Amino acid sequence: MTAAFRPIASARITVEAKALRLEAKAADAASIDPAIGRLTLSIPETGPGTGQEPGEVLIEIKAAAVNPSDAKAATGLMPYAIFPRTPGRDFAGVVIDGPAHLIGREVFGSSGDLGIRRDGTHASHLVVEAAAVVEKPAAITLDEAAGIGVPFVTALEGFRRAGMPKPGETVLILGVNGKVGQAAAQIATWRGARVIGVARRPEPYAGHAAAPIDLVDSSAGDVAARVLESTGGKGADIVFNTVGEPYYADAVKSLAKLGRQILIAATLKPVEFDIFGFYRGRHTYVGIDTLALSSIETADLLLELVPGFASRQLRPFPILASAVHPLERAGDAYRAVMGSSRDRVILRPGREG
Repeated sequence: MTAAFRPIASARITVEAKALRLEAKAADAASIDPAIGRLTLSIPETGPGTGQEPGEVLIEIKAAAVNPSDAKAATGLMPYAIFPRTPGRDFAGVVIDGPAHLIGREVFGSSGDLGIRRDGTHASHLVVEAAAVVEKPAAITLDEAAGIGVPFVTALEGFRRAGMPKPGETVLILGVNGKVGQAAAQIATWRGARVIGVARRPEPYAGHAAAPIDLVDSSAGDVAARVLESTGGKGADIVFNTVGEPYYADAVKSLAKLGRQILIAATLKPVEFDIFGFYRGRHTYVGIDTLALSSIETADLLLELVPGFASRQLRPFPILASAVHPLERAGDAYRAVMGSSRDRVILRPGREG
């Protein structure tokens, strides 16, 4: 289909897109049942005499991930989510209109505002800024590219804000077998750091890494004591807390002098903040909310990761056939994510229901 489109800047395409529509917030996760609607999509005509620069692209979406934040927004847990809208933050597909050099390219991307404050990616087509798309490395599939987005963006933004891991540093990842935890482990080992991962049960590390991951079972005893013993009493240079307050005390006790803690989640339970320990330890705490990132800012982060995926030093999450759903079964996909499925759940608009 995409081979028929010619890279002529003045020719513009209008499509009738099939899209999930959320008219209002769902009462709970079990009630999420997006309707399928139709949207007319095109980008403004550009080229000589129009006064318009080619700032947007029209993408035929081949795959789109379903993230916990998509499902939470559908139930009203994101106060800035706008209704009605098409949900979805992550995507992969083929450019069918826009700047000539992009037409026919396989691209992927993610966003903090798509699917939240404006129509998103759970659709057959998407209009987005040209600067928001990243060309897909040949080493990965479109399904895999669609699954990279939010977890890897969250992990990289955390490290960029706190300071990228370095060889010789120790990174402690609380919730290492979650998707953000796995992405953080990949990036940290890719950068040469040692990783200690914490899981809530006795289990091996579930993802890819460029070096062995030391696992700590939090159900078996004092996490901080294990970390300090493993690091010769020094502690972790970076603590990536993907869980929030359940691990907060362990995270604080595990920090080395000049250590940095990255926090990306909370369950609304207050914690006790030890000001004395904070300033005596010369610690840094960094809060990450990727919903604050625009599509273009998110693309800048993904571009940093492309060399790793192209060289296979970074690996996308495996996509199981059982975790791929057509738009017509989007409710099942959303409920799987809200049910804490460990699979990367994908919507594929071209798949029949």
